[in-house]
Amino acid sequence: MLEALKKRRAIRQFETREVEREKIETLLEAATYAPNDRMREPWHFYILQGDSLMQYEQVALDYLQKRFPTKPHLVEGSMEAITQTPLIIVVTSAIVDGDEGATKDNTFAVSGAIMSMWLMAEQLGLGMVWRTRGVGLVHETALHTFIGASDKEQLIGTLCIGYPAEEITSTKKRTPFTEKTTWL
Repeated sequence: MLEALKKRRAIRQFETREVEREKIETLLEAATYAPNDRMREPWHFYILQGDSLMQYEQVALDYLQKRFPTKPHLVEGSMEAITQTPLIIVVTSAIVDGDEGATKDNTFAVSGAIMSMWLMAEQLGLGMVWRTRGVGLVHETALHTFIGASDKEQLIGTLCIGYPAEEITSTKKRTPFTEKTTWL
């Protein structure tokens, strides 16, 4: 398992071929085994492919052009992140009315579910990147509205998934855990 974690990479360049439904369902099943407080299973997945993905591209373009009206190169570069992606899964977490702690716990659980999906994607020969800011639109109402999420859901991640266009073999630099650990 440690080797799988060390090899995990954010993949941003994908082949144009579609991801098979069976593999998508395997990713979703892997997510549902993430630990979660009180078995709330607070996740919801919105699958964007084909027409819905093209519609999302327009939502993202409208947002980026409004946000960066004087930086067309930035808009263009950001759009490449989704126009070259054959599958996007938007993941939300349930909001628990009147219980900020439970809502936070749900966010943590959904983050774990996304990590489970990421490791499963690697095993299935898929690449993935978890986007939040910018073209990920996680902090913007435009994506929330576009997918039809309820007001009881918060966006946690926009997952770009596909077959990697190239293999990344470089070593991932990480700070040794000893520099980030205090033994009490």
